[in-house]
Amino acid sequence: MIPRIHPPEHRPAWQEQLATAVRSVDELLQLLQIDPAAAKIRPLQSDFPLRVPHGFIQRMVKGDSRDPLLLQVLPVAQEAEEIAGFTCDPLDELDAMPVPGLLHKYPGRALLTVTGACAIHCRYCFRRHFPYSDANPAPGHWQPALGSLAQHPDISELILSGGDPLTLTDNRLHSLTGQLAELTHLRTLRIHTRLPVVLPARIDSGLLSWIKAQTLKLVFVVHCNHPDEIDHHVVAAFGKLTAAGVTLLNQSVLLRDINDSAATLASLSERLFTAGVLPYYLHQLDRVQGAAHFEVGVRRAREIVDELRATLPGYLVPRLVQEIPGEQGKTAL
Repeated sequence: MIPRIHPPEHRPAWQEQLATAVRSVDELLQLLQIDPAAAKIRPLQSDFPLRVPHGFIQRMVKGDSRDPLLLQVLPVAQEAEEIAGFTCDPLDELDAMPVPGLLHKYPGRALLTVTGACAIHCRYCFRRHFPYSDANPAPGHWQPALGSLAQHPDISELILSGGDPLTLTDNRLHSLTGQLAELTHLRTLRIHTRLPVVLPARIDSGLLSWIKAQTLKLVFVVHCNHPDEIDHHVVAAFGKLTAAGVTLLNQSVLLRDINDSAATLASLSERLFTAGVLPYYLHQLDRVQGAAHFEVGVRRAREIVDELRATLPGYLVPRLVQEIPGEQGKTAL
């Protein structure tokens, strides 16, 4: 049964937190007691605006303009620099979209961009220029994508992406997955999400009811880049998901001045594993326009992973991978 839509005055806590996310650079820096002039910060006005929940801001160190969580979300002037090799569609995704929102690049699985909304705007996002208005199915109109999936019985796994799929209401999730359940060749539903980390209140009773109603095997690939992102609220959210039977994996993006050290990544892997999440992928940066200042060279990336292998058990070392357009899977580095 699809639950009733919450009237505005009774919105879940996560929606309230999402609605009050900080959208002003001035407000963000004031909350962190950072003087942009003294810190030599040159904010950027762009069509990819700031958005960050208060709970995530509270994990940042006040007065530290180089805080690794702040650097992930603060729009800076370097983003306006045009760097050779950095493009608006670094993975050529628009060429792999047979119908709006459905990406079919790899054998046996497909990806559906269910929304353009995110709880946080990460400045290195490879879809920061993605034309969501053209590529997303309109609310409730999944038929073209579902029809295409029905014609491919070889697809056993569907990946929900975005944006962030968990910004959808419980009602919309119920509606979509109810229709997916009719595709008998689907066995696994993989959800790529940052919300358990940046907005852990999203893991509430409504979402857990949706999880327990699923007939498909659920895998959540969460996105956490730095150990400071994990506080007790995040640990509790992971615990609820694990208790509900969700398999939890993590993927990180290797980011200059944020997590480009073996010590930082080792701490991240250990904290994730303690919280019930298995390190999965460490991504080389997708070369999206505006994110060149985050890039770590492949040689240095390999050195970092070698250092991790020397200090961690193998199951805590994420696979270093790169997405190369046209390849039928991620390329291990």
